Amino acid sequence: GYHADRWKKMLIPYNSPTKAYFDTSDKDPFCMYNYLVDITTWNKSIRRGFIKVKIIDYAGNTVESQMNSEASTFQQYKRVKILTGFHQDIEKIAKISLTFSTKNLIGPKHKLRILQMKLKSLNDPKR
Repeated sequence: GYHADRWKKMLIPYNSPTKAYFDTSDKDPFCMYNYLVDITTWNKSIRRGFIKVKIIDYAGNTVESQMNSEASTFQQYKRVKILTGFHQDIEKIAKISLTFSTKNLIGPKHKLRILQMKLKSLNDPKR
């Protein structure tokens, strides 16, 4: 890794295209695998809340994303794009599970009806 205050001195002298990722996790080996979740909802009324994504491979290995710190607003037939990260990468995804939360303990429980969802790896865009 590179010290955050010296990354330019380390990377720029090579005069070649260089990718540097500064978004890391707090768990060893500190890698973060980023995905873009693109959701179109079907609910007639507006829903505001948080999405947590769980992906599972064919062997049953599971990895769950961190819940975003900012709530998203979901409206009928409107696309919402959410950046989410995982501590490990799963190459061949068998299942995707979404959990919607308003983080309110009091009040009615709301469901989020998904019309369409896409999950795209930002670390490996061809997947």
